[in-house]
Amino acid sequence: MKATMIWHRCFRLAASPLLVFSLCLPGFAAWAQTADAFLAGSSKSCRNCTLERAALKRRDLSEADLSGANLEGAILHRARLMRAKFTGANLTDANLNKTDLKNAALGQAKLERAMLYEADLSAADLSGANLTEAKMQKARLVRARLDGAHMPEAILTGARLDEASLRGANLSAANLVEVTLRRANLEGANLNNAGLVDAVLREANLKGANLSEADLFGADLSGANLAGADLSEARLSRAILTGAVLDGANLKGALMPDGSVHP
Repeated sequence: MKATMIWHRCFRLAASPLLVFSLCLPGFAAWAQTADAFLAGSSKSCRNCTLERAALKRRDLSEADLSGANLEGAILHRARLMRAKFTGANLTDANLNKTDLKNAALGQAKLERAMLYEADLSAADLSGANLTEAKMQKARLVRARLDGAHMPEAILTGARLDEASLRGANLSAANLVEVTLRRANLEGANLNNAGLVDAVLREANLKGANLSEADLFGADLSGANLAGADLSEARLSRAILTGAVLDGANLKGALMPDGSVHP
């Protein structure tokens, strides 16, 4: 807790117990006042605040600054968070279902197991964010920035990621069934063992991506750039590869659209 940290620091610095209150009370009071003002709705700035399990359902927090805040387990269901700043914030296990996060800043944020069902993250910045096991079914991530994001075992069934940037992102074992990734940039991304059944990846950039053991049954890869990609042991049954670039791709053991196994 932030409050505990303040008191511990003061006790270390104070030369005597009598100085504790003179040194610590102003800082503690200021921190508490900031958090109280935010929770009361009179302020939209609460940088580095401790707001664990805070009830913020349906709140209008557009352009709020919660950079570095601890919002673990917070309830933000249907909240308005357009252009809000969550850079480096802890949103582990938070409920962000159906929130409006368009153009929000979530770079380096912790979102492990966060619930983002039908959340609108269009043009949001999630670069380097930790979305391990996040539940993002039907989320809208059109033109979102997810470069270097950590997303193993995330659930994105039916999500829209058209023109999103996921360069170097880790999507190993992620559920990407029926997602749309039209013209998305997945260069160097890790999609090992990912489920991409019926996914739409038209004109997507998958150059150098790791798609080994991925399930691409019925996926539309027409016009996609798969140059240098690892598709070993991938399932490409009924996949559409019309116009796809496969120069230097590793297809060893892949189950091809015609039912044959690539040598």
